Amino acid sequence: MTAEAATGTRSDSPGGTPAGGRTRRGGRWIERWDPEDEGFWRETGERTARRNLALSVLCEHIGFSVWSLWSVMVLFMGPEYGIDPAGKFFLVAVPTLVGGVLRVPYTFAVAVFGGRNWTVVSALLLLLPVAAAAAVMHPGTSYGTFLLVATVAGVGGGNFASSMTNINAFFPLRKKGYALGLNAGGGNIGVPVIQLLGLLVIGTAGAGHPRIVLAVYVPLIVLAAVLAALFMDNLAPVTNDTGAALDAARQPHTWVMSLLYIGTFGSFIGYSFAFGLVLQGQFARTPLQAASLTFIGPLLGSLVRPVGGRLADRFGGARITLGNFAAMALATGVVIQASAVRSLPVFLCGFIALFALSGLGNGSTYKMIPGIFQAQAVRRGLEGEAAAAHGRRLSGAAMGLIGAVGALGGLAINLAFRQSFLTTGSGTPAFVSFLAAYAVCGAVTWAVYLRPGARGRRAAGEGVAEPATDGPRGRVHAEV
Repeated sequence: MTAEAATGTRSDSPGGTPAGGRTRRGGRWIERWDPEDEGFWRETGERTARRNLALSVLCEHIGFSVWSLWSVMVLFMGPEYGIDPAGKFFLVAVPTLVGGVLRVPYTFAVAVFGGRNWTVVSALLLLLPVAAAAAVMHPGTSYGTFLLVATVAGVGGGNFASSMTNINAFFPLRKKGYALGLNAGGGNIGVPVIQLLGLLVIGTAGAGHPRIVLAVYVPLIVLAAVLAALFMDNLAPVTNDTGAALDAARQPHTWVMSLLYIGTFGSFIGYSFAFGLVLQGQFARTPLQAASLTFIGPLLGSLVRPVGGRLADRFGGARITLGNFAAMALATGVVIQASAVRSLPVFLCGFIALFALSGLGNGSTYKMIPGIFQAQAVRRGLEGEAAAAHGRRLSGAAMGLIGAVGALGGLAINLAFRQSFLTTGSGTPAFVSFLAAYAVCGAVTWAVYLRPGARGRRAAGEGVAEPATDGPRGRVHAEV
């Protein structure tokens, strides 16, 4: 490895020329990056990667808070707003949809503009939904206006895709499970944090002061953008390949993992947005009572996400994911039974367990992604850095697509709750449908990645795969 590669050459340093021949001018550009080289990683790579990870967590954290803003705002909407429970479920579903769709272009944005540059821009965009919400949060505003403003909050959901794509490129495969889990988990905590803030405001100033919540986030957004501009880096090798997303979209495993991520992250974000409304609609909790409980599940789900990545690093992501879906099905059964007998304590235990398990599964599924694509590279005959680069290229792009589809699972959950409450006045039918979905996800995990005879017997999470000797074409045994 050259000395230039070992030091992570920047474009404003002598001799910095990225692959493809383009020289970057100004800014914090790193032209050569080789995290799989242990010497490079030990000397300079790890320090740089950890700095970018810390700031990525901060920006993504605020993005999640803004994305889930309306799950808090609806708790401030008393009878004077004239919006029924079904209308509120739809109101919190709209940002989920928009955030999921935006994750695709946000993934491309990292390759077009650079991870650091796009982090600054995407952070500043969060000012728009906060300012718009402050302008319309009062009785008398039309429901259509609320829907429009809630739509703008979807920009917070896009941050996840660009953040994960960016951080995926910074870390070696052996560290990705924990790094991606920490990045996503730290971001996910933005959901319970804004819900705790909403609880604090309702409990002190009262339900008539939602703008206090919004006022807190304006300086935080500006601070995050400034810190990202000063201390984050762009990786030029990532920007040299804007066609990776198209290649990732052609891979069947991208869509298999999208389905699994619907079951994990779709559950996390959908339940996070809907929890307070379910408590109000099914158990007649007041806004203050609901707010005092809603943060618990998202907080646990966020905290255990790095644990899911760590377990996947050690035992294999597919194994952890399969066990997780089985546990989610069991917890859903508890929720269904509690709903039938109207037992709030049992319902809370089951629902909070669902949150924790969804977070665990988020970490394990995301660990699977880079391992799957690096295993494919090894089977194609690539070795060493060539295999690692191929895995980073496709997995980084695939993460944006998978994250987008997974977020749409949150939309499906909120729409299922809306229809369930409209027709039966209870969330039980929705939970029955979720139980069936977890069974399907578990079956797919086993069939594609764990079934005896599936291709690739080694742990792709370690960057190793054995040549296929049997099984369907294109199948990978990804113990990631």
